[in-house]
Amino acid sequence: MKKILVTGALGQIGSELTEKLRSTYGEDNIIASDIRRPENPSGIFEEIDVTKEKEIYEISKKYNVDTIIHLAALLSAKAEAFPKVAWEINMGGLVNALEAAKQLDLKFFTPSSIGAFGPSTPKDNTPQDTLQRPTTMYGVNKVAGELLCDYYFSRFGVDTRGVRFPGLISYVTAPGGGTTDYAVEVYYEAIRKGAYTSYIAQGTHMDMMYMPDALNAIIQLMEANPDRLKHRNAFNITAVSAAPEHFASSIRKQIPNFEMGYQVDPVRQGIAESWPDSINADAAKEEWGFEAAYDIDNMTVDMLEKIREKLKKDSA
Repeated sequence: MKKILVTGALGQIGSELTEKLRSTYGEDNIIASDIRRPENPSGIFEEIDVTKEKEIYEISKKYNVDTIIHLAALLSAKAEAFPKVAWEINMGGLVNALEAAKQLDLKFFTPSSIGAFGPSTPKDNTPQDTLQRPTTMYGVNKVAGELLCDYYFSRFGVDTRGVRFPGLISYVTAPGGGTTDYAVEVYYEAIRKGAYTSYIAQGTHMDMMYMPDALNAIIQLMEANPDRLKHRNAFNITAVSAAPEHFASSIRKQIPNFEMGYQVDPVRQGIAESWPDSINADAAKEEWGFEAAYDIDNMTVDMLEKIREKLKKDSA
């Protein structure tokens, strides 16, 4: 990768990935984009509505990019509330981005998700290749997206790549409507109030990953030798399989009086129960050397430290 367009650059992944890419490849080689322009963007920024067919193509051509990292999407809980909008953004935007990659001969990355699995998928140590029958609009979008990227690779030769992200945990950007958002909120509330009320029920395991591991995975996959990639657009990756009480236990090692309560949201709980409890990431390890650096405890230490610094800075 030398010159990269990032769509959805103001989102949870995009905001941090853009800075990581700029520090790795140089500020002038990363073009950030989103549907709205921030007040004081750092580096090159372009407004792009991914549902408009020509905009991704025109900006890619303008800056002579060689790679598109397509992150613009409506996440799981919001997609369930607005399914038609989710289809227009998640699928319409994806095919528009793939068309730009095809026409300009670009490398292409877009993330899938554990949401691509469903209730009939094996829940423990979920295989790389398995039954996928999701029951949410977000999940339907992700399965269709995996297949669409496979199609553009096999039919048109577009160098498409992607991972199935678990829930992502970060202190930098506020959660954006995902089912696993509680795993970010719990750290903030632990510091602010010493307590948190989870909308996900006790005992509900979901796969999670700290954002630094997620960012490294994107770059590592995009730099991988294409001859080694058998799965390309849907690599399982994971770091932690945890339920709410595991986060509480880890936080108590740093904040002993922390308390966890429960007020279950039926919509997000239903989505969570349709996902695997733990997934198998052997294919990613074998084909491009994926390895997560953070477990739940060293992630918790870093999250709490960084959030304290952030809150102190915001209140100054």
